[in-house]
Amino acid sequence: MLQYRLYNGDALPSGLEGFVKAGANIGSVIGQFTFGFAADYFGRKAVYGKELMLIIFATIMSISDPTGDLSPNGALVWLGVWRMVLGVGVGGDYPMSASITTERAHLRRRGTLLAYIFSNQGWGSLVGALATMIVLLCYKSTMEGGDTGKVDGVWRIVIGLSLIPAFGTLYQRLTLPESKRFKETQKLGAEEDGVEDLKSKADADVASADSSTNKSLNEKKQSQSVAQETPATPRSGSAKPALQTKKAHFHEFFAYFSEWRHLKILMGTCICWFLLDIAFYGINLNQNVVLQQIGFDGKSGSPWTRLFKIATGNLIITALGFVPGYYATVLTIEKLGRKWIQVQGFLLAALFLAILAGKFHTLSTVSFIVCFALLQCYPAEVFPTKFRAAAHGMSAASGKAGAIISALAFNSLSAKIGTPAILWIFFGCCIAGAGFTFLLPEVRGRDPDVIYAQELAAAGQH
Repeated sequence: MLQYRLYNGDALPSGLEGFVKAGANIGSVIGQFTFGFAADYFGRKAVYGKELMLIIFATIMSISDPTGDLSPNGALVWLGVWRMVLGVGVGGDYPMSASITTERAHLRRRGTLLAYIFSNQGWGSLVGALATMIVLLCYKSTMEGGDTGKVDGVWRIVIGLSLIPAFGTLYQRLTLPESKRFKETQKLGAEEDGVEDLKSKADADVASADSSTNKSLNEKKQSQSVAQETPATPRSGSAKPALQTKKAHFHEFFAYFSEWRHLKILMGTCICWFLLDIAFYGINLNQNVVLQQIGFDGKSGSPWTRLFKIATGNLIITALGFVPGYYATVLTIEKLGRKWIQVQGFLLAALFLAILAGKFHTLSTVSFIVCFALLQCYPAEVFPTKFRAAAHGMSAASGKAGAIISALAFNSLSAKIGTPAILWIFFGCCIAGAGFTFLLPEVRGRDPDVIYAQELAAAGQH
């Protein structure tokens, strides 16, 4: 759309196109690190919702791009900068939403709830593709009448629609109470909480998700307000002041991950996410290659027809791949376990990438669509609450680093060595990802806080 608004249908400058594509992912790396550490240091309640406020502000600034007042290149720079700010907010949501969900879930349903959370990315892609088609249909007569510059309104409306769910959930995020699990685990190392005591609190927040009656909700709110107003009575001679505990947080973080048994898990989640996103975003940020192969690249017809073909191709890919893929995980995650699903996912992705790479120029359209569609949680569950958001943020940031590499290198590498060779590189990343998954423990039914408490107790006995 920006091609028609800014460059009369010609291609965007390659450098600026890469910046606009990579901007959100660059911001995500920053957001995942900063919000992850902030959530562990200040608490979930103090941070949750702030990332959504940043998303809302950056979205408004993005759709306010003064394309009529700036040069074409200047308009792209504006959009790229605000997409980077938007990425900071989106990146912050990764560790925040995953941590908050994990801390309010039964062990036996934790994986399912996390899978539901991330499945909404697939629904978002589907709704985005549908919205683009609908808005384009509304602009059809105007654009086919010769005024292709009006396409400027299409992308602004489509992006602006994301403000509806953002504003719709902002109040709930800002008023969400701190999880009991987070409060209890902050005492580990400061108080001599027994392992059995912590186990008994494993599902302490499940009641907060059970809104069966208004009465129970009101009683809960009243008890929370009383608890907030009444200072807790520390156990005799064992509780550290809050400020001292906060100051010790970073020391505890580095001490925890200085042990190889913990570091190898962090390395596993970081490397797996990095390798996955090289392949995942390498394909998805360059869907024009795929759309060209299945006949929806928008290379022929009027400007409106070209754009509508691209939107239709995006809808097909999303409907066939993303949404079914997420729900296959939702339905099987508690039966098969996270480790086995992740290994299977990498190997299946590698299989279909190999088919695409080997038969890139000979596959029929139907075969190509099926292979690409089939191409399409771990950190939140494997780390203790005390370090969960930071470790999840670091893992997600590693993934976005892979996405940035793909966004910046795909086009130039494709021109030098060909698209099939790029797909073989992605195949290698998926095989390596399956291998690094074996650094990780199975987390089904595993409570990392109990394990951490046991380790602290064992260390205190020596």
